[in-house]
Amino acid sequence: MSDFLSAGWSAYIALVTLVGIFWCIWLLFSQLKVKVKLKPDGDVADTGHVWDDDLRELNNPLPRWWMWMFLISCIFALVYLVLYPGLGSYPGILGYSTDGALMSSMTTANDELKPVYAKYVKMDIEQVAADPKAREMGQRLFLNSCAQCHGSDAGGGKGFPNLTDGDWLYGGSPENIKASITNGRGGVMPQFPQLDSNQIIDVANYVRSLSGLPVDNQKAARGATVFQANCVACHGPDAKGNIVIGAPNLTDKTWLYGSSEATIVETVTKGRMAMMPAQDKVLSPEKIQLLTAYVWGLSNNKQPAAAK
Repeated sequence: MSDFLSAGWSAYIALVTLVGIFWCIWLLFSQLKVKVKLKPDGDVADTGHVWDDDLRELNNPLPRWWMWMFLISCIFALVYLVLYPGLGSYPGILGYSTDGALMSSMTTANDELKPVYAKYVKMDIEQVAADPKAREMGQRLFLNSCAQCHGSDAGGGKGFPNLTDGDWLYGGSPENIKASITNGRGGVMPQFPQLDSNQIIDVANYVRSLSGLPVDNQKAARGATVFQANCVACHGPDAKGNIVIGAPNLTDKTWLYGSSEATIVETVTKGRMAMMPAQDKVLSPEKIQLLTAYVWGLSNNKQPAAAK
Protein backbone atom coordinates (compact mmCIF):
# COMPACT_ATOMS: atom_id res chain seq x y z
CA MET A 1 0.00 0.00 0.00
CA SER A 2 3.01 2.35 0.10
CA ASP A 3 2.34 3.34 -3.52
CA PHE A 4 -1.25 4.37 -2.74
CA LEU A 5 -1.13 7.26 -0.30
CA SER A 6 -4.83 8.12 -0.41
CA ALA A 7 -7.11 6.47 2.15
CA GLY A 8 -9.62 6.02 -0.67
CA TRP A 9 -7.35 3.46 -2.34
CA SER A 10 -7.19 1.45 0.88
CA ALA A 11 -10.98 1.39 1.19
CA TYR A 12 -11.34 0.49 -2.49
CA ILE A 13 -8.98 -2.49 -2.27
CA ALA A 14 -10.62 -3.72 0.95
CA LEU A 15 -14.08 -3.46 -0.63
CA VAL A 16 -13.06 -5.35 -3.78
CA THR A 17 -11.48 -8.10 -1.67
CA LEU A 18 -14.54 -8.59 0.55
CA VAL A 19 -17.01 -8.40 -2.33
CA GLY A 20 -15.04 -11.06 -4.18
CA ILE A 21 -15.08 -13.47 -1.24
CA PHE A 22 -18.77 -13.00 -0.46
CA TRP A 23 -19.65 -13.33 -4.16
CA CYS A 24 -17.91 -16.73 -4.19
CA ILE A 25 -19.98 -17.81 -1.15
CA TRP A 26 -23.20 -16.56 -2.74
CA LEU A 27 -22.38 -18.37 -5.99
CA LEU A 28 -21.81 -21.62 -4.11
CA PHE A 29 -25.17 -21.52 -2.28
CA SER A 30 -27.05 -20.29 -5.33
CA GLN A 31 -25.99 -23.41 -7.21
CA LEU A 32 -27.23 -25.70 -4.43
CA LYS A 33 -30.78 -24.75 -5.36
CA VAL A 34 -30.36 -25.72 -9.00
CA LYS A 35 -31.90 -29.11 -9.62
CA VAL A 36 -30.12 -31.60 -11.82
CA LYS A 37 -31.94 -32.10 -15.11
CA LEU A 38 -32.72 -35.69 -15.98
CA LYS A 39 -33.55 -37.28 -19.29
CA PRO A 40 -36.84 -39.17 -19.73
CA ASP A 41 -34.94 -42.42 -19.17
CA GLY A 42 -33.64 -41.15 -15.81
CA ASP A 43 -30.05 -40.45 -16.86
CA VAL A 44 -28.37 -37.18 -15.99
CA ALA A 45 -28.59 -34.68 -18.82
CA ASP A 46 -25.33 -33.51 -20.39
CA THR A 47 -24.24 -29.98 -21.23
CA GLY A 48 -24.16 -30.65 -24.95
CA HIS A 49 -20.36 -30.92 -25.04
CA VAL A 50 -19.20 -34.20 -26.59
CA TRP A 51 -15.63 -35.26 -27.41
CA ASP A 52 -14.34 -38.31 -29.24
CA ASP A 53 -17.87 -39.29 -30.29
CA ASP A 54 -19.00 -40.65 -26.91
CA LEU A 55 -17.29 -38.60 -24.19
CA ARG A 56 -20.09 -36.46 -22.77
CA GLU A 57 -19.84 -33.65 -20.17
CA LEU A 58 -22.57 -34.37 -17.62
CA ASN A 59 -24.39 -31.81 -15.54
CA ASN A 60 -23.91 -33.54 -12.18
CA PRO A 61 -24.22 -31.61 -8.90
CA LEU A 62 -21.07 -30.55 -7.02
CA PRO A 63 -19.69 -33.25 -4.70
CA ARG A 64 -20.43 -32.48 -1.07
CA TRP A 65 -16.76 -32.73 -0.04
CA TRP A 66 -15.79 -30.18 -2.70
CA MET A 67 -18.57 -27.83 -1.61
CA TRP A 68 -17.42 -27.91 2.02
CA MET A 69 -13.79 -27.45 1.06
CA PHE A 70 -14.76 -24.40 -1.01
CA LEU A 71 -16.79 -22.93 1.85
CA ILE A 72 -14.02 -23.58 4.39
CA SER A 73 -11.54 -21.84 2.07
CA CYS A 74 -13.72 -18.73 1.96
CA ILE A 75 -14.13 -18.72 5.75
CA PHE A 76 -10.36 -19.19 6.16
CA ALA A 77 -9.77 -16.19 3.89
CA LEU A 78 -12.06 -13.99 6.01
CA VAL A 79 -10.42 -15.09 9.27
CA TYR A 80 -6.96 -14.52 7.78
CA LEU A 81 -7.88 -10.98 6.70
CA VAL A 82 -9.06 -10.20 10.22
CA LEU A 83 -5.86 -11.49 11.82
CA TYR A 84 -3.28 -10.35 9.25
CA PRO A 85 -2.88 -7.37 6.88
CA GLY A 86 -4.61 -7.76 3.54
CA LEU A 87 -7.59 -5.41 3.54
CA GLY A 88 -5.98 -2.25 2.21
CA SER A 89 -4.07 -0.53 5.01
CA TYR A 90 -5.82 -2.48 7.79
CA PRO A 91 -2.93 -4.00 9.86
CA GLY A 92 -4.83 -6.98 11.28
CA ILE A 93 -5.51 -7.57 14.98
CA LEU A 94 -2.25 -9.52 15.43
CA GLY A 95 -0.20 -6.56 14.20
CA TYR A 96 1.99 -8.73 11.98
CA SER A 97 4.11 -7.16 9.24
CA THR A 98 6.86 -8.48 7.02
CA ASP A 99 9.00 -5.49 8.02
CA GLY A 100 8.54 -6.37 11.68
CA ALA A 101 9.34 -10.02 11.06
CA LEU A 102 12.48 -9.05 9.14
CA MET A 103 13.66 -6.65 11.83
CA SER A 104 13.03 -9.26 14.52
CA SER A 105 15.02 -11.82 12.56
CA MET A 106 17.88 -9.38 12.04
CA THR A 107 17.91 -8.41 15.72
CA THR A 108 18.13 -12.06 16.72
CA ALA A 109 20.94 -12.67 14.25
CA ASN A 110 22.85 -9.60 15.45
CA ASP A 111 22.53 -10.70 19.08
CA GLU A 112 23.86 -14.14 18.21
CA LEU A 113 26.84 -12.66 16.34
CA LYS A 114 27.79 -10.07 18.97
CA PRO A 115 30.41 -12.33 20.59
CA VAL A 116 32.11 -12.76 17.20
CA TYR A 117 32.35 -9.01 16.65
CA ALA A 118 32.93 -7.99 20.28
CA LYS A 119 36.70 -7.66 20.15
CA TYR A 120 36.60 -5.41 17.07
CA VAL A 121 34.29 -2.87 18.71
CA LYS A 122 37.02 -1.99 21.20
CA MET A 123 39.66 -1.53 18.50
CA ASP A 124 40.44 1.56 16.42
CA ILE A 125 39.26 1.51 12.83
CA GLU A 126 42.86 1.43 11.59
CA GLN A 127 43.57 -1.62 13.73
CA VAL A 128 40.44 -3.40 12.55
CA ALA A 129 41.39 -2.68 8.94
CA ALA A 130 44.76 -4.35 9.53
CA ASP A 131 43.18 -7.56 10.81
CA PRO A 132 42.84 -10.11 7.94
CA LYS A 133 39.83 -11.84 9.48
CA ALA A 134 38.10 -8.52 10.08
CA ARG A 135 38.73 -7.49 6.48
CA GLU A 136 37.15 -10.72 5.23
CA MET A 137 34.05 -10.11 7.32
CA GLY A 138 33.95 -6.47 6.22
CA GLN A 139 34.16 -7.51 2.59
CA ARG A 140 31.20 -9.87 2.97
CA LEU A 141 29.21 -7.09 4.61
CA PHE A 142 30.18 -4.76 1.76
CA LEU A 143 29.08 -7.27 -0.89
CA ASN A 144 25.73 -7.74 0.86
CA SER A 145 24.96 -4.10 1.62
CA CYS A 146 27.00 -1.81 -0.64
CA ALA A 147 27.99 -3.56 -3.86
CA GLN A 148 24.58 -2.91 -5.44
CA CYS A 149 25.57 0.75 -5.86
CA HIS A 150 29.35 0.92 -5.52
CA GLY A 151 30.11 -2.35 -7.35
CA SER A 152 31.67 -5.53 -6.04
CA ASP A 153 35.13 -3.97 -6.47
CA ALA A 154 34.00 -0.69 -4.83
CA GLY A 155 34.94 1.08 -8.06
CA GLY A 156 31.60 2.86 -8.24
CA GLY A 157 29.85 3.99 -11.40
CA LYS A 158 28.08 7.01 -12.84
CA GLY A 159 26.52 8.77 -9.84
CA PHE A 160 28.05 6.31 -7.37
CA PRO A 161 31.43 7.22 -5.84
CA ASN A 162 34.58 5.13 -6.27
CA LEU A 163 35.60 4.11 -2.75
CA THR A 164 39.13 3.07 -3.68
CA ASP A 165 40.62 6.30 -5.05
CA GLY A 166 41.01 8.32 -1.84
CA ASP A 167 38.67 11.06 -3.09
CA TRP A 168 35.85 11.64 -0.59
CA LEU A 169 32.79 13.86 -0.87
CA TYR A 170 32.21 13.91 2.88
CA GLY A 171 35.73 13.19 4.09
CA GLY A 172 37.75 9.99 4.25
CA SER A 173 38.53 9.83 7.94
CA PRO A 174 37.24 6.77 9.84
CA GLU A 175 34.81 9.00 11.72
CA ASN A 176 33.38 10.52 8.53
CA ILE A 177 33.06 7.15 6.81
CA LYS A 178 31.27 5.69 9.82
CA ALA A 179 28.92 8.69 9.91
CA SER A 180 28.11 8.20 6.21
CA ILE A 181 27.35 4.51 6.68
CA THR A 182 25.38 5.00 9.88
CA ASN A 183 23.29 8.07 9.03
CA GLY A 184 23.37 8.11 5.25
CA ARG A 185 23.96 11.16 3.07
CA GLY A 186 21.72 13.31 0.92
CA GLY A 187 23.47 15.34 -1.75
CA VAL A 188 21.76 18.06 -3.78
CA MET A 189 23.16 20.02 -6.68
CA PRO A 190 20.57 22.73 -7.38
CA GLN A 191 19.43 23.89 -10.78
CA PHE A 192 20.46 27.33 -12.02
CA PRO A 193 17.47 28.70 -13.94
CA GLN A 194 18.90 32.24 -13.63
CA LEU A 195 21.69 31.30 -16.06
CA ASP A 196 21.13 31.29 -19.80
CA SER A 197 22.47 28.58 -22.09
CA ASN A 198 25.60 30.56 -23.03
CA GLN A 199 26.51 31.20 -19.40
CA ILE A 200 26.09 27.50 -18.60
CA ILE A 201 28.37 26.51 -21.48
CA ASP A 202 30.92 29.08 -20.29
CA VAL A 203 30.95 27.82 -16.72
CA ALA A 204 31.16 24.22 -17.98
CA ASN A 205 34.33 25.16 -19.85
CA TYR A 206 35.74 26.86 -16.78
CA VAL A 207 35.05 23.82 -14.60
CA ARG A 208 36.74 21.56 -17.15
CA SER A 209 39.76 23.86 -17.17
CA LEU A 210 40.17 23.42 -13.42
CA SER A 211 41.25 19.82 -13.93
CA GLY A 212 43.33 20.44 -17.05
CA LEU A 213 40.81 19.31 -19.67
CA PRO A 214 40.74 20.90 -23.15
CA VAL A 215 38.48 23.97 -23.25
CA ASP A 216 37.64 27.08 -25.21
CA ASN A 217 39.76 29.65 -23.37
CA GLN A 218 37.44 32.57 -24.08
CA LYS A 219 34.43 30.66 -22.76
CA ALA A 220 36.43 29.50 -19.74
CA ALA A 221 37.43 33.09 -18.94
CA ARG A 222 33.80 34.21 -19.02
CA GLY A 223 32.82 31.10 -17.05
CA ALA A 224 35.18 32.05 -14.22
CA THR A 225 33.02 35.11 -13.55
CA VAL A 226 29.84 33.01 -13.66
CA PHE A 227 31.42 30.50 -11.26
CA GLN A 228 32.39 33.17 -8.73
CA ALA A 229 28.87 34.59 -8.80
CA ASN A 230 26.96 31.32 -8.51
CA CYS A 231 29.08 28.36 -7.38
CA VAL A 232 31.55 29.44 -4.69
CA ALA A 233 28.95 29.14 -1.90
CA CYS A 234 29.22 25.35 -2.13
CA HIS A 235 32.42 24.58 -4.03
CA GLY A 236 34.47 27.40 -2.52
CA PRO A 237 36.39 30.23 -4.26
CA ASP A 238 39.18 27.78 -5.10
CA ALA A 239 36.69 25.09 -6.27
CA LYS A 240 38.15 22.62 -3.76
CA GLY A 241 34.70 21.64 -2.49
CA ASN A 242 33.29 21.30 1.00
CA ILE A 243 33.10 17.96 2.83
CA VAL A 244 30.56 19.36 5.29
CA ILE A 245 27.85 19.49 2.61
CA GLY A 246 29.38 16.96 0.19
CA ALA A 247 30.24 19.54 -2.48
CA PRO A 248 32.86 17.88 -4.70
CA ASN A 249 36.34 19.13 -5.41
CA LEU A 250 36.28 20.32 -9.02
CA THR A 251 40.06 20.44 -9.45
CA ASP A 252 41.11 16.84 -8.84
CA LYS A 253 40.12 15.07 -12.09
CA THR A 254 37.61 12.85 -10.26
CA TRP A 255 34.11 13.05 -11.75
CA LEU A 256 30.97 11.53 -10.32
CA TYR A 257 28.79 11.93 -13.42
CA GLY A 258 31.39 12.50 -16.12
CA SER A 259 33.68 15.30 -17.31
CA SER A 260 32.33 16.01 -20.79
CA GLU A 261 31.01 19.48 -21.54
CA ALA A 262 27.55 18.03 -22.26
CA THR A 263 27.44 16.24 -18.91
CA ILE A 264 28.48 19.33 -16.95
CA VAL A 265 25.95 21.43 -18.84
CA GLU A 266 23.27 18.88 -17.92
CA THR A 267 24.34 19.00 -14.26
CA VAL A 268 24.18 22.79 -14.07
CA THR A 269 20.92 22.94 -16.04
CA LYS A 270 18.96 20.17 -14.32
CA GLY A 271 20.78 19.73 -11.02
CA ARG A 272 21.58 16.41 -9.36
CA MET A 273 20.03 14.45 -6.51
CA ALA A 274 21.99 11.75 -4.69
CA MET A 275 21.05 9.57 -1.72
CA MET A 276 23.23 7.33 0.40
CA PRO A 277 20.77 5.30 2.53
CA ALA A 278 21.35 5.07 6.26
CA GLN A 279 22.39 1.63 7.48
CA ASP A 280 21.76 2.05 11.21
CA LYS A 281 18.37 0.31 10.91
CA VAL A 282 19.85 -2.55 8.90
CA LEU A 283 23.28 -3.17 10.36
CA SER A 284 24.26 -3.46 14.01
CA PRO A 285 26.95 -1.10 15.43
CA GLU A 286 29.37 -4.03 15.40
CA LYS A 287 28.81 -4.64 11.68
CA ILE A 288 29.11 -0.93 10.92
CA GLN A 289 32.47 -0.94 12.70
CA LEU A 290 33.72 -3.76 10.48
CA LEU A 291 32.27 -2.21 7.32
CA THR A 292 33.82 1.16 8.14
CA ALA A 293 37.21 -0.45 8.59
CA TYR A 294 36.90 -2.30 5.28
CA VAL A 295 35.87 0.81 3.32
CA TRP A 296 38.58 2.92 4.97
CA GLY A 297 41.16 0.28 4.12
CA LEU A 298 40.23 0.31 0.43
CA SER A 299 42.03 3.62 -0.08
CA ASN A 300 44.56 3.30 2.73
CA ASN A 301 46.88 0.53 1.62
CA LYS A 302 49.55 1.14 4.22
CA GLN A 303 47.93 -0.53 7.19
CA PRO A 304 49.27 -0.09 10.75
CA ALA A 305 50.23 -3.15 12.69
CA ALA A 306 47.24 -4.96 14.11
CA ALA A 307 46.66 -4.72 17.84
CA LYS A 308 47.78 -7.70 19.78
